[in-house]
Parts: sequence; C-alpha cells; structure tokens
Amino acid sequence: MRGLLILGIPFGLIFLKHQPEQRMGIDRRAFLKQAAATGAGVSVLGLGRAFGSPGSRLITAVMGVNSRGHVLAQSFAKADNCEVVYVCDVDARAIARTIEGVKEVAPEASPKGEVDVRRVLEDNDVDLLVIAAPDHWHAPATIMAAQAGKHVYVEKPCSYNAGEGEMLVAAQQRYNRVIQMGNQQRSSVESAQIVQAIHEGIIGRAYYARAWYANTRGSIGRGSPVPVPEWLNYDLWQGPAPRIPFKDNYIHYNWHWFLHWGTGEICNNGAHEIDIARWALGVDFPTRVVSAGGRFHFDDDWEFFDTQVATFNFEGGKAITWDGKSCNGRPSEGRGRGTSVHGEYGTVIIDRDGYVVYDRDNKEIWKRSRASGQEATLDIRGGGGLTDRHIANFLAVIRDDAEQASPIDEGHKSTLLCHLGNIAQLTGRSLQCDPANGHIMGDEEAMAYWNRTYEPGWELEV
Repeated sequence: MRGLLILGIPFGLIFLKHQPEQRMGIDRRAFLKQAAATGAGVSVLGLGRAFGSPGSRLITAVMGVNSRGHVLAQSFAKADNCEVVYVCDVDARAIARTIEGVKEVAPEASPKGEVDVRRVLEDNDVDLLVIAAPDHWHAPATIMAAQAGKHVYVEKPCSYNAGEGEMLVAAQQRYNRVIQMGNQQRSSVESAQIVQAIHEGIIGRAYYARAWYANTRGSIGRGSPVPVPEWLNYDLWQGPAPRIPFKDNYIHYNWHWFLHWGTGEICNNGAHEIDIARWALGVDFPTRVVSAGGRFHFDDDWEFFDTQVATFNFEGGKAITWDGKSCNGRPSEGRGRGTSVHGEYGTVIIDRDGYVVYDRDNKEIWKRSRASGQEATLDIRGGGGLTDRHIANFLAVIRDDAEQASPIDEGHKSTLLCHLGNIAQLTGRSLQCDPANGHIMGDEEAMAYWNRTYEPGWELEV
C-alpha cells in the first residue's frame, strides 16, 4: 500500500483501516525537518500584483487602542519599514498612552492623536488602517478605508453581522485592497503543517471538529445611566450604531455582551477556534445550524450567552461543534481553548502552542510545540509570536503579493458560522442554510438578523 505524501515526504500509512497489524512507524525526524521549512500561508489572495516594493515604507494608522489596539500599534511600529503616524481613539487617555507606547518601541516615531477615523482616512499618505475598535465598527471602518484606497488589518470578528461580512468581500473585490482579519493562528507554522497533513489524510477522512473556549468571567452587574465621562467621545464611539443613552457598564469591555454593539463569546473567541476547525475540515458554508445554551451563571445585564453549544453541519458528511463557557473555566484536553479534529483513524488536537496526533486507541503518535522552536504566545492580548507573524504576512502581501494567511473571504466564512450560531440561539430554531453562501432558507425571522439598522448618515455602501 502506498504511503501518504505529507509536506513532500512519503510516509507509510500511519493508520491502516483493514490491516492494523501492518501499521508502519512514523519518521518523526523527517516530518519535523520538512515541516520546519514549510511556510504558514496556505491560501492566496490572488490580487496578481504587489502594491509596493520589498523595501517600501508603509504609513500606518491604528484605530481603537484601548487594549488590543495598543499592542497592535506597537507591533506595527516595530515591523520593518512600517511607520505608525496616527493613533485614533475616542478615549483621550488611550491616545496618550499608545503614543507613548509607540515611542517606546520606535523612539524616532512621532504619531499624531486623532479622535475621528474619517479625518485619518482623508490623509492620502496613509497606506493602511489597523482596526481594533469595538465589533460594530469593524466592517464600517474597513469599508471606508478600502474606499479611501487603504489596506486594512481588522481584528476578529471582521463583521458585526453576516451581511457586513458579505460587504467586506465585495469591498475587497471592488477596491482591490488587501484586507486581513486578525485570526493570527492562520500564521502559525505548526497549525499550517498539521492542517496540511490532515488534508493529506494523516487521520484518514476527517469528518468532525470540536472548537472550545473556557473562561471564568465575572458579572457585569446592572448598569446605571450616568453622564458621559469627559475623556470619552460617546457619539463617535457609537458611530454606525443607532444612538442609545450611556450607562456605566458599557465601556470599555462589557459592550461585547450587549446585542447592540457586541457579538458574544462565539465571535469574541470562537472566531479563532471555529476558524481552525473549518480550515482543518476544508469546509465553507453550512447546511444546518443548531444551538443550545443561555445566560446561566449570573443574573445581570449580559444579553448574550455564557454557555453555548452550537453545531454546524456541512455537505460531505462533516460537522463542527462550538463549546463556549464564559463563566466556567474548566479546560478541555488540558487546554482552555483549542480544536480537536476527528477522523477515521485518529484525532488531532490543535491549539496556539502546537498539535498532538493520536491514533484510534488514544495512543500519542507525535506532537509538536511552538516552544520547541519559537516563542510561545498564548495570550492574544500580547504581542510577539503569532501576532508579529500575522502582521509580517499582511505586510508581505502588500509589498510582494505573498501568499495571504487570512484573506477576507476566508475570514468572512469563519465569522459567518459564529453569526449563524448566535442567530440559531436567539431564535431557538434549527437553521437550514444554503451551502453556496450560508444564507438562511425559509425563515424570514432568522434572516432578519442578517443585517442591522444604522444610525442615519452612517449607512454602509460598497
């Protein structure tokens, strides 16, 4: 029986379905030697040309710098031939802190502070916009930037709703800009290696993946109407969203759990793990989506779900399950977050630190950790590691037309699964979906969640 070809190396089949006594050994050294030389990108944007030269300086603006954006501003400032010239935020304190943070890593830099991203986009010298503002801003800011001729690095989820994701794909195609979502595990060498091996049959036919995340978040309490703080431009913070009065438990982080601006844990963290599951199984849009869960742990203003199990079925006999626990941090597989991929002859566990391969008898066949060859960075709020690799890939696509780790059409497909999981949970119904585009069929109430109403004057057009 012929062996598998894994990353260019011929191996004997690891798991033989009909002749288990003939299972052959695995040349781990050869696999890892070849794997170490393999790049992380596996999908190509296909723009057909570079937008600059390898040594060209890219003028960068960063929007939303209170937390994740502060780290991204420093990471872009450290990148080769990349200069952060604008720090944009509706919080004056965050602007000041991040300007100093940029100067710490790039002493020659002198970024300007700006409250309104629209003023930043008017500057023709700006090449790219980095977006780490709240979720309801992700797609509108991306589309405005593409229309202004800027490339965009946008944090996950790339959209507040499914319709916005489709608009992002249309904007990339119309304006021919590089748009990359911040699902940085797509730039993991180890993840790319094992996903390729899965595609080449390392566990036979892979048919099921489970994505999970567990945390121990506290209550957000009951908010009270209070005056808007003097350091906050609340009108611009709301931006495209219809206006509602300010309360003291919205900003800066708790907006994640309000339907008006946030997208829940499945989009907040599931966007990472579900993306790996979809990548590993090689699936796009689902045929059926169901969800169970609720807000169980606390009685407070949290409007999404602290416990959710959503299942996505695909053509070809494949499925993905999302298991999200926001308020009970007990890990699965010894990990607080990760993805397991199950096939005919074994299982693969993947997380940001590497992977482990098991046979059907639960025997560990091999594993690899980023700590063995690279700096391990498991906290997505921190820089370095995967964040820097993902940024380097984004910049290489702009300059060199390199293979793109996370083109926006792929980011949209993974984010769409998260939105569909929320819609199934909110409606309490099984969703039947068109496998060509993920649209919900025969359910007008569910499809009403596909888009949103915008504040007058902020409507989106591509």
